[in-house]
Amino acid sequence: MSLKQQQPPQSAVKIATNDGHGENSPYFDGWKAYDANPFHPQTNPDGVIQMGLAENQLSFDLIQEWIEANLNASICTPEGVSGFKETASFQDYHGLPEFRTAVSNFMNRVWGNRVKFDPDRIVMSGGATGAHETLAFCLADPGEAFLVPTPYYPAFDRDLRWRTGVTLLPVVCESLNNFKITKQALETAYEKANLANVRVKGVLITNPSNPLGTFLDRETLKNVVNFINDKSIHLVCDEIHAGTVTTGDEFVSIAEVIKDHPTCNLDLIHLVYSISKDIGFPGFRVGIVYSYNDRVVSIARKMSSFGLVSTQTQHMLASMLSDYKFVESFISQSRIRLACRHDMFTRGLAQVEIRSLESNAGLFFWMDLRRFLKEPTFESEMTFWRIIINEIKLNVSPGQSFHCSEPGWFRVCFANMDDKTTMVALWRIKSFVRKNRNLEIKTKKQYWQNNQHLRLSSRRLEDILTPHKMSPHSPLASPLVRAQN
Repeated sequence: MSLKQQQPPQSAVKIATNDGHGENSPYFDGWKAYDANPFHPQTNPDGVIQMGLAENQLSFDLIQEWIEANLNASICTPEGVSGFKETASFQDYHGLPEFRTAVSNFMNRVWGNRVKFDPDRIVMSGGATGAHETLAFCLADPGEAFLVPTPYYPAFDRDLRWRTGVTLLPVVCESLNNFKITKQALETAYEKANLANVRVKGVLITNPSNPLGTFLDRETLKNVVNFINDKSIHLVCDEIHAGTVTTGDEFVSIAEVIKDHPTCNLDLIHLVYSISKDIGFPGFRVGIVYSYNDRVVSIARKMSSFGLVSTQTQHMLASMLSDYKFVESFISQSRIRLACRHDMFTRGLAQVEIRSLESNAGLFFWMDLRRFLKEPTFESEMTFWRIIINEIKLNVSPGQSFHCSEPGWFRVCFANMDDKTTMVALWRIKSFVRKNRNLEIKTKKQYWQNNQHLRLSSRRLEDILTPHKMSPHSPLASPLVRAQN
């Protein structure tokens, strides 16, 4: 047999080698710049600081403490080795029953116990990436489309499009109303798709939003549900940052909205969740498809064979997430630390008149650098982004990577570093702005008058810190932070 005959079909080759992965974008270019010159406080203090990676590293000490106190949770310790054979030989793609139960209970807790998730609807996948692709395969054929409000997570272009052939069509949202999703914007995008003879199969939303760091109010969610219900198209709701919301009961899940929506066709509703953000375990590759559609659950479970979570991981997580006392403490402390770090960074930026969209969720915020652009164009955005990468030595992600309709916005990730690195990043930004006074185009008064929808993005610490006591590990308690105040 010739080499040519041994190759896969050309169509498969084209899928694997095309640019659908989206790696050739500023979003990933920033990562490459960091990889080529990573910051280290001792060995490379002038390197690039990674602020383009949405990782939650602020509460690993709590995880470590739990692991040290629960050595039997691992099958690779003397305390847990008795479960090695049974766990290592288990290969049912339904997943360990105790794992699915623990995950559903954890989701119940993260969502404030206002909704109840059924373990039998938990379908595991290789991270949220695998979960999104699975749903794309289940819900749409190649060439069909999902409407996605902008700005949206850059890797959705990879997750949903690359191998499936599905199209993503932007629903343009604007800063004038804090990038809120409106019925008119949805209708406009839907009509454009019809005019282009593109069949729309669903809407994809992230709640909380990546990159905005905001979450949708109940009325907006109702409008989205009414829209998809009227059009008889699907709704995929990514809620992987639900546990990072720092305003407690204010967060509303799509699961709550449909519970109070008796006319909604539940077969159209699907959730994506993972433990990558809320707990900070992206390396465990645990993604969840939760669908109210029985057929989708059945098909997705069969497809999960291509991205199973290892039973060793399932075993350990089932034990950890079933420890309700630990879960309660972890969620509470994590939210406090995220809020403290968020305020630490945004207050520091405000000292040099850099504002951001008010936010209270996620591992990032949406920074407004529009006044630093020479022209209101995406070319100017890229020019200034290169200055940020090459001169300030920070990897923040430009708005055009997120399909933002307005140049000058940047996503800043703040939870993947320690306090000292955070202070170095702030010092670099402040130093750059103060050395380049010509960039300060507007006075504080003018800037606030022209951008009244922007203000210091506060996590409302007084709300989340009461009645809890401040954690001794909290960034707010750091001597470095106190020195700044």
